[in-house]
Amino acid sequence: MARASLDKQPEEVAAMFDSVAHRYDLTNDVLSLGQDRRWRRATIAAVDAQPGQTVLDLAAGTGTSSEPLADAGVRVVPCDLSEGMVGVGKARRPDLPFVAGDALHLPFADESFDAVTMSFGLRNVPDVPAALAELLRVTRPGGRLVVCEFSTPTLAPFRGVYTGYLTQALPRVARVVAKEPDAYVYLAESIRDWPDQQGLGRLIKQAGWSQVAFRNLSGGIVALHRATRPA
Repeated sequence: MARASLDKQPEEVAAMFDSVAHRYDLTNDVLSLGQDRRWRRATIAAVDAQPGQTVLDLAAGTGTSSEPLADAGVRVVPCDLSEGMVGVGKARRPDLPFVAGDALHLPFADESFDAVTMSFGLRNVPDVPAALAELLRVTRPGGRLVVCEFSTPTLAPFRGVYTGYLTQALPRVARVVAKEPDAYVYLAESIRDWPDQQGLGRLIKQAGWSQVAFRNLSGGIVALHRATRPA
């Protein structure tokens, strides 16, 4: 069974994503009803990386979030815990410098990046404050953090519909489009267990980041969190 538990041990999380790597992008597109493309565009715009700058794309998966940055002349380093994801990414884009790495022990020197970004991966880390501190460590003073993550819908009626989708519809759809539907049962459980927008904002600030802010996407299904490393 390719499913991590909610204590999020790194080896379990990595094995789960290894098992879904080859169909991961297609499955995400189906389960999000195409919204994942919009979320990626918003994340890239928030990173606002300029040609020649260096960006760490953590939890990069197969590199779909890294490609637009690289194509715009940004030096982007895709990094992911799952070697299966990294392998699929290298096959798709051999020009990108994929790295297998753990968010709690990043294989990079202090102050290596002008910006760091993480999409839909922070939720899978067993120690979120420690991961946010690691991201701070590898970011240059004045550099940016952008975290795109599932969150809490702002309107109560929509929140109820969304919860129903997570608990009932999503696992059924996953059984049709994915060979490892249990991984998507974990997805639903981990989203329900995740802090809301303000809660994650507090964790980011407590890790040492400044100018912490967020904006909701798709009615709060996803929140885009931004912060700066103090200069």
